[in-house]
Amino acid sequence: MTPIHDHIDRHAKERPDAPALRDSNGITWDWAAYQDATLEAAELLESNGAGPGDRIMLVAENCAAIAAVHFAASRIGAITVPVNARMSGPELERIAAHASPRVTIYTTDASPDAGKHGEAAGAKTLTTGFGTVMLATDPNARREEASDVALILYTTGTTGDPKGVMLTHGNLNFAGDASATLRAMGPSERLYGALPLTHVFGMASMLTAGAVAGAEVELEARFSPAKLLAALQGGATILPAVPQMHAVLMAHTAEQGIDTLQDAPLRYVSSGAAPLDPAWKRKAEAFYGLPLQNGYGMTESTAGVCATQNAIGDPDTSVGPPLPGVEIRIDGPDAAGVGEIQTRGPHVMKGYYRAPDQTAETLDADGWLSTGDLGQIDAQSRLHVVGRKKELIIRSGFNVYPPEVEAALNDHPNVVQSAVVGRMRNGNEDVLAFVVPTAAGVDPRDLTDFTAATLSAYKRPTAIFVVDALPAAATGKILKHKILTAFADKIAAHDAKTA
Repeated sequence: MTPIHDHIDRHAKERPDAPALRDSNGITWDWAAYQDATLEAAELLESNGAGPGDRIMLVAENCAAIAAVHFAASRIGAITVPVNARMSGPELERIAAHASPRVTIYTTDASPDAGKHGEAAGAKTLTTGFGTVMLATDPNARREEASDVALILYTTGTTGDPKGVMLTHGNLNFAGDASATLRAMGPSERLYGALPLTHVFGMASMLTAGAVAGAEVELEARFSPAKLLAALQGGATILPAVPQMHAVLMAHTAEQGIDTLQDAPLRYVSSGAAPLDPAWKRKAEAFYGLPLQNGYGMTESTAGVCATQNAIGDPDTSVGPPLPGVEIRIDGPDAAGVGEIQTRGPHVMKGYYRAPDQTAETLDADGWLSTGDLGQIDAQSRLHVVGRKKELIIRSGFNVYPPEVEAALNDHPNVVQSAVVGRMRNGNEDVLAFVVPTAAGVDPRDLTDFTAATLSAYKRPTAIFVVDALPAAATGKILKHKILTAFADKIAAHDAKTA
């Protein structure tokens, strides 16, 4: 096993003065300073009782402190448990009760919310070489035996107990190397990091990939289109993002009269963590002047399963073939070849923390991970993701895949993004659509007429609601399980009007 902190040590030895990491708090490190920060953080953890097998919880938003503590935990054989500081107190308490961390660190420099959580926990404030943080300890935390687990990420769930995905040093090394290789990343790159490091995409495809390749990582605490535009104009060469980030950026630049990105060194832009529809792919490629590479993965697969390497303008809307060393298959395909996506390889998690029964339900004895996603594989071995198994809408006996309906809605010039969910009513499922408009606004009746040109009658939304924003995770991933609750008043008003 190669521990993940070895990458930091390697670059510190070979290229100590090369740029390594910067954050929005003004911290700028070369590789020698990066190494020093991880050594300081390791000493801090050990002086507070942490050792092999302990969990180190990070209540955080993107900043240098996350990187320092994460690689420091690797140095002492401990396990990082990063959680987003914008979670509520009860949400954090449930995760902490399950993870039982020996040490909890709050990144107060980057996050006022982290500071509030730290104060509520009675944590002490410390000034370190990697920023001002708050720290709390639990001397009674359960210590696990030393293992190859480097990271536990708690997935976005609907209800119930937290579910911690255990990722090993091997998982992270594989994912980081796959991401770096796919992008042809080298030491001269600057990777823009607005994706949260409390999510697998940010931790594996940004932070770890940068460490593997020796590229500089620029961390942004909170995404904003203005900051992203400034970073692209200021030297960022690689942009990993989710579809919503691209959509919001282009809406922002359109308001400023900017149609295309000019005079920027950006050379690689990708999308992941959520479906990418054809309309936004075309718009994004026209804006960036680069191909928009698509990909597919999940927390349990350390982000990466498949990815594209297409030329600009390629009409392919798949998520590409499997990465080298990764296997995929379709379980129980229907007549159209659609079934549950399963994957196997060095990217697959070790299991769910303290949940062997849940692990056995998701990961079989032969190493195949059931993803819960529906897809089909084409003749070129490319995977097409058609939706979540649990989000499939069955209307009048016909299957309706939300991403297809969302793609039709997003193709309208006055729609920034949309989400489609099913709602059981009178023995059948309604197709409910929620759209965020551009500044120009949009009329639901126009959208109904617009989608009629591309969708069969049974796929067309039963109702379309125009909303200011959709419930979303810190990554920008739309939280569909919260939509019906978030817009219950709008739905009730519509039902009363149409009764």
